Amino acid sequence: MGSGASLVPMISKETIDKILDTAQIEDVVGDFVALRRRGANYMACCPFHNEKTPSFSVSPSKGIFKCFGCGKAGNSVNFIMEHEQLGYVDALKYLGRKYSIDVTDKEESPQDAENRLRSESLMAVTQFASEFYANSLWNTDQGISVGLGYFRERGFDDELIKKFMLGWAPSGRDSMSRAALKAGYKREFLIAAGLSIERDNDKELVDRFYERVMFPVHTISGRVIAFGGRTLKAEKTVAKYINSPESEIYIKSRTLYGIYFAKSSITKRQKCYLVEGYTDVISFHKAGVENVVASSGTSLTTEQIRLIKRFTPEVTILYDGDAAGIKASLRGIDMLLEEGLRIKVVLFPDGEDPDSFARKNTPEELRKFLDESEEDFIAFKTRLLTAETKRDPIQRARLIQEVVASIAVIPDAINRAVYIEECSLRLNISEEILSQEVKKLRRKKQYGAYSGDAPATPEPGAPLYFPVLETGERLPQFITNTYCEPAEKELLYYLIKFGEHPLYGADEENPGSVTVSQFILTELSNDDLELQNLVYKSIFDEYYIIKERSQEEIQKYFMNHPNREFVNVVLDLLHQEHNLTIKQFVAEIPPEEQHLSITVPKSILIYKAKITSIAYQGLCKDLSQADKDNDESRKNELMEQLQILMHIRNSFSKELKRLTI
Repeated sequence: MGSGASLVPMISKETIDKILDTAQIEDVVGDFVALRRRGANYMACCPFHNEKTPSFSVSPSKGIFKCFGCGKAGNSVNFIMEHEQLGYVDALKYLGRKYSIDVTDKEESPQDAENRLRSESLMAVTQFASEFYANSLWNTDQGISVGLGYFRERGFDDELIKKFMLGWAPSGRDSMSRAALKAGYKREFLIAAGLSIERDNDKELVDRFYERVMFPVHTISGRVIAFGGRTLKAEKTVAKYINSPESEIYIKSRTLYGIYFAKSSITKRQKCYLVEGYTDVISFHKAGVENVVASSGTSLTTEQIRLIKRFTPEVTILYDGDAAGIKASLRGIDMLLEEGLRIKVVLFPDGEDPDSFARKNTPEELRKFLDESEEDFIAFKTRLLTAETKRDPIQRARLIQEVVASIAVIPDAINRAVYIEECSLRLNISEEILSQEVKKLRRKKQYGAYSGDAPATPEPGAPLYFPVLETGERLPQFITNTYCEPAEKELLYYLIKFGEHPLYGADEENPGSVTVSQFILTELSNDDLELQNLVYKSIFDEYYIIKERSQEEIQKYFMNHPNREFVNVVLDLLHQEHNLTIKQFVAEIPPEEQHLSITVPKSILIYKAKITSIAYQGLCKDLSQADKDNDESRKNELMEQLQILMHIRNSFSKELKRLTI
């Protein structure tokens, strides 16, 4: 590299941050050990040393594991490094593969190093500003009389004010900027962080925030990255709130106000209250309700929802009595359902919002109101929209469409079925009709426009969705290595004989239908399934290497394969003997190609159902042995697994009946 400094192989900071944000510790560890919830944490027997009494703890809120027996501890990356005996970079790559995050080695160029240092510099500037505003609140006459007076008037005590690092931006137009420059911070970072603005006429710096009470915005790890400033003036020409603009360290769509202070309570209570503003969050904390975050007036984003999902699967949205505002936000809330979260709603009385209600009532009264007023979101939406329909059939049809649209985005098939049943009763419409409409919307979401029961061609790169399989069940990892040779052979038969045929048929209007091979691969991949027969698996894997050829060429390829076992298997598949002897009857049998949309999905279900059944029988034997050994821990674990398999078997059984020709 000449006289310059040698460059260090690395993975970009953005990629590492994405992996650390995505790889939930309980999800990573749960791939290797059976976790049991204990309060806010999970417990298990340590995978790093032999023990009978669980001493291995996993904390979702802190994102760490700790064994109190052998002392090993760390985050998700450390766990993979230790358990899989990998280096740091390889552990990151492992997690990258698990969460479909592209991880590539690179060398830290001078520009990379500059970007990393710039990010740290911006963090340092926002931290300085936070301390400056807090100092102005507590130690200046204007801060004490105006800023502190406002907070105390709202019922915030000194401890609460310090906890949220609330502050006061003084009336001087350049007070903070001058103080920061004097302390040695560069003007470019003050501008980039959105704290200072450069005047056009003389290029002098002025403060973005002045004469406002200040609300710092924290990352999930507690670092200040932005601010919200509220004016106390009544003038209509002055904006009530001013917020930091987006920057390299502050991206609104990935940020929730209060998440740093709420994450522990959210994990412990397995519920997150979602409000709109800063004071809503702080007033709830004052009342002892700490599992609360705010979207800060912005529409919910997928990143924000997934941030909540790291700590809990349940969200309760708190609304004031503004009906128009509620309706405007209903569509955005469907995103929560789409991410698999359970949604509840609390509607405050007219004229009240979370902040005012919390201040007017005791903590006990607030908690009681939240518990008693909580309503399932779908039921709430139905009730809200029903009030408008009266007896207008057109309005009623629109109501049903609205409710069905929300149910359709729910990923879990069982939850969808429960909501369909409930809505059927509420709306006095048959479950079958609602179910069919939900299925149509789910197809349409994946494929865009559709015609009848045959899906249209998906967009390039779009995930494949196959409406014939409606169970929505994923097989648990503990059975994915179960072996069932006849079922594997049947799948291989359809792959070799019809792999590149369209599953639903093809015509001029629908030339790009999903192929049999695409369907089989996607269905198996969704459950991390692989064929256990090594010869079958080798043929299966090699098929997808040569699948661009015609079906006839693929068959010839395998029938002339140098591996004699491959040849024997393929010949057996393609030349199965049949007992049909009456020529006229045989001639009337419709070609297999006409039934692929039924027979191939049915074969997939049979395969999954059989390995589930085999695994179930194995668990029953293990349970019997655990009972003889009087191993209560093992018995409880096996009972949970048996319940899961029983539920899955029932789902497969219902779907198989539906697919029977």
